[in-house]
Amino acid sequence: MSMTDDRYPVARPSLSDLEERYVVDALRSGWVSSQGPYLNAFEDRFARRCAAGTAVATANGTVALHLVLAAAGIGPGDEVIVPALTYVATANAVAYCGARAVCVDVLPQSWCVDPAAVRAAIGPRTRAVVAVDLYGHPADYPALRALCQRHGLLLVADAAESFGATVDGHPTGSLADATTFSFFGNKVITAGEGGCVTTSDEALAARMRLLRNQGMDPQRRYYFPVLGYNYRMTNLAAALLCAQLERADDIIARRDAVIAGYETQLADEPALAAQHVVAGVRRAPWMAAFLVGPAGDATSRDTVALALDRLGVETRPFFVPIPELPAHHDPQAYCPVTVDLSRRGINLPTYPELTDAGVKTVVERVRAALSTVA
Repeated sequence: MSMTDDRYPVARPSLSDLEERYVVDALRSGWVSSQGPYLNAFEDRFARRCAAGTAVATANGTVALHLVLAAAGIGPGDEVIVPALTYVATANAVAYCGARAVCVDVLPQSWCVDPAAVRAAIGPRTRAVVAVDLYGHPADYPALRALCQRHGLLLVADAAESFGATVDGHPTGSLADATTFSFFGNKVITAGEGGCVTTSDEALAARMRLLRNQGMDPQRRYYFPVLGYNYRMTNLAAALLCAQLERADDIIARRDAVIAGYETQLADEPALAAQHVVAGVRRAPWMAAFLVGPAGDATSRDTVALALDRLGVETRPFFVPIPELPAHHDPQAYCPVTVDLSRRGINLPTYPELTDAGVKTVVERVRAALSTVA
């Protein structure tokens, strides 16, 4: 097969007339900034969807992470345990507080942080654990919650990729002390940018709301008792998200169908291994995720990705391990599972408007690309 103009992007937002109607309504109302009825409606509906006490909307998912840690008082000299396999924002948020991100390995079954590795990394300076629901699969929250309660640590769930997931029937957003979400353009539901924190800790929520609004005293305008941030979401973004929430079940169902199509049709490919789903977990269908080649293979994934690009299929590699990044470089971190997954993992196009015929075409091109490394 040769180069083609028939290209499949790795992600594409699902937007309808409902989103347009709500955004136009917000626009015409004049409430376009960080106050308005859509903001209140979104926070209320999102909290209920996540079975959480409250939701605090933010400008994006990264500041949501920083907001939680800052509100919890984490600062210089503190340590926060994070998985080595995650997007850089997880570790960056820790660094913004002046604290140190301690990276530990992930489990080969779930690709999420290993509770045993977390336990081994807890020290006198540990203040919190940030678990990441990698590629839509929730971490082992029952084990992590028990561990954090035993040691008096804050448990934060980075659920940027897992809106719609459940563990034993309990939804993402209710599984940790606080949970952060991202609504970037490639996420399950989106506002282009945007984020949120869910929690049932009212004191923590109040502190986050204070810090989110530049630290302004809610009882005295333009008096700022603390150093805060401008981490607010706009009413326009909230209007988009209110529409996305109304369509969320349909969006999730279609994304599920896309991933199921890949996994079923590619099940006979020996060079590919689909993401494993642990018992009791309902994975969020963020991005179809596969491993290419046998364990230790450091080249096949990139060869397949290059071949797919030539065939008109955009892909994504898995994240580079956090300890290998210059800002968080840690040559002492021993995370062999992370290193292997990072080198072999690939994401295929995943979005609701990808038809069954489109999935079949991508599958055919994946097979052609795999023949280059056979």
